[in-house]
Amino acid sequence: MYARGIPRPTLERLPRYLRALRRHEDAGEVFISSSRLGAEAGIEEFQVRKDLTHVEVTGRPSKGYPVGDLIAALRKLLGLTGQRDAIVVGAGRLGVALSQYPGFANYGFKIVGLFDSDPGKVGSVIGGLRVMPVDSMLEYLSHEGIAMAIITVPAEDAQGVADQLLEGGIKGIWNFAPVALDVPPDVYVRNEDLAIGLASLSYHVSRHRDR
Repeated sequence: MYARGIPRPTLERLPRYLRALRRHEDAGEVFISSSRLGAEAGIEEFQVRKDLTHVEVTGRPSKGYPVGDLIAALRKLLGLTGQRDAIVVGAGRLGVALSQYPGFANYGFKIVGLFDSDPGKVGSVIGGLRVMPVDSMLEYLSHEGIAMAIITVPAEDAQGVADQLLEGGIKGIWNFAPVALDVPPDVYVRNEDLAIGLASLSYHVSRHRDR
């Protein structure tokens, strides 16, 4: 289970509903059925209905869910009602790509800081962000009050970076380093191991070819 009694798999499906709902809102649609929402989000209808029991919006007979109300409720539940700032630690190719990703703005997220330990990168400006030294990160976090961070450093450096982030008050970490982080129970870590993802994809492709 996760915050507010929401199971973690449900929590991870809610943004998919939100993305589909925004398309309908842009098209001027007022209601959407659970079956249609599920089809667009790639989720079975029964699961959509079950997931949306955690949202303070109910469907209407023969009409479905009110699109605008459901979007507002999902944004509130997911903490997307205001801008949330985050930093990226690791100014390599992945870190730079994530720091410049425009899609974060659609969910109210803004990358405001980019850090690295390489003196050759510190001081350079990438997409409007000046790369700052990792040594200054704790002071920066303490001053800015940021709660989220993205780690894109090598595995051997990840725990040390995480320790600094925790000391600076970070409560949510998106970890792209291929290593498990040791953090307190009140800190949420989402791990993204790109190699494992690619290996899983390769496995499924291989099975398809062998049939």
